Amino acid sequence: MTRPHIIGVAGGSGSGKTHFAKELQKTLGDDLCMILYQDNYYIDQSAKFDGDGGSVNFDHPSSLDFALLAQGLRILKTGQNIQIPIYDFKTHTRQKETLLGLPKKVILVDGILILHSLEVRAELDEAVFFDTPESLRFQRRLERDVHERGRTEDGVRKQFELQVRPMHNQFVEPSKNHAHTVIKDLGEYSTALKEFSSRLRRKAQI
Repeated sequence: MTRPHIIGVAGGSGSGKTHFAKELQKTLGDDLCMILYQDNYYIDQSAKFDGDGGSVNFDHPSSLDFALLAQGLRILKTGQNIQIPIYDFKTHTRQKETLLGLPKKVILVDGILILHSLEVRAELDEAVFFDTPESLRFQRRLERDVHERGRTEDGVRKQFELQVRPMHNQFVEPSKNHAHTVIKDLGEYSTALKEFSSRLRRKAQI
């Protein structure tokens, strides 16, 4: 391969996209594959944050630094390292420290809005979208945010009703039209994981 093969992995919050990206990376191996997470690219919200489930809309495209993410992808294409920002979901700040991103033959870009962003979409070679029922997405998000991000159940529910659902309908769902592959159920998930893994291994040997 002359440059990295970049795949967008998108879908609503709790759709299974991140699990798929991690499983694919695990199958391919760290030497061959890396993941860039949209969640690292949130703009510092500490000055505006007014409580769990408050007015800061983390599901709106304006809350994310897509220009920096796209720039990082362009740099990785040249074979250079990048500095990946770290967003703290408890303090809602972008930390001073960064993560070192090393170019790999396969780069997965994970996030709910990456296919909405024209800048990011322009750097992708292909894209997969997880079309998952809302009820399942909500249950997964509730469990994640309470146990991993220290949030309250009431705050998660309020945010889902006021922000997550309307933003999904307005921005995330329409971005499905930009995907090359749409995955709807566990049968398709398993098949897609095997197909992507096999194809990308072959591609990496070229």
